[in-house]
Amino acid sequence: MIEATHINVHGRVQGVWFRAGTKEKADELGLLGWVKNRPEGTVEIHAEGEKPQLEKFIAWCRKGTPAADVTSLDIDEVMAQEFMSFDIHS
Repeated sequence: MIEATHINVHGRVQGVWFRAGTKEKADELGLLGWVKNRPEGTVEIHAEGEKPQLEKFIAWCRKGTPAADVTSLDIDEVMAQEFMSFDIHS
């Protein structure tokens, strides 16, 4: 069953290749959705896939890329929108 999650990532997560790393991890896990920087300095993610893959993805988001300093995540379950890929939005 496909599940979907919406994540806001707080900390030093812009300018540290976080979006590119997020896409790489999502592609590796077979997830669909998108990632984008927010004006207030957070990174926003919508990810869809099987629950085990989403759990691995969320665990990755808690750490992020090597240059990132993730301080917290806001995570909400949302409705799946059936994306065809995982994209980086500007």
